[in-house]
Amino acid sequence: MPHHYGWYGRLFAWFMAREGGKYEEHVRERKERLFRGLEGVLVEIGAGTGPNLRYFPTTLRAVALEPNPFMHAYYRDEARRLGREAVVIQGVAEALPFPDDSIDTVLSSLVLCSVDGLDQSLGEILRVLKPGGRFFFMEHVAAPPGTWLRRIQHGIQPLWSALGDGCRPDQPTGEHLYRAGFRTVELEHFRVALPLVSPHIAGMAVK
Repeated sequence: MPHHYGWYGRLFAWFMAREGGKYEEHVRERKERLFRGLEGVLVEIGAGTGPNLRYFPTTLRAVALEPNPFMHAYYRDEARRLGREAVVIQGVAEALPFPDDSIDTVLSSLVLCSVDGLDQSLGEILRVLKPGGRFFFMEHVAAPPGTWLRRIQHGIQPLWSALGDGCRPDQPTGEHLYRAGFRTVELEHFRVALPLVSPHIAGMAVK
């Protein structure tokens, strides 16, 4: 994910605030079920313009970690619209600015496709979670190996990443989750009616 945001970061934030609702139409019911279990102090990595705020339980204390500073105003606007407190800090998943064993819950949604270091990011999530803490995720992932879609995802990846803020359509996130060191990983595979990034996973991992 590019960490120096100029005109592109501003444009991408505007685009996500304007167009992100179309994706939410595909995943709303699944998010409502999954995010019902969020509790305690939550860190949402790559919180973007705040599309997940609407699903959070009212008792949740959420901290948004977002590397693109142009996203922050959109996030605060969404929090204000929902009557929620907005705590937004700048940072990246590869170096979470929190002490060891300090966070109840971590959330990522369409984030792990674009981190510079996937294993490093998962290691950071494990580090900051309290023992028994939970990591909730909903991510688009690589299609199964050997499929035409996987070949297309791999072929288009350089262009897709350049246009999509570092997003990799062929990121095998589920495989990395299983070997990251979580005590348990529960995930389900599903598809969203979107070209190239239809394969998704959603679930929860426990430290």
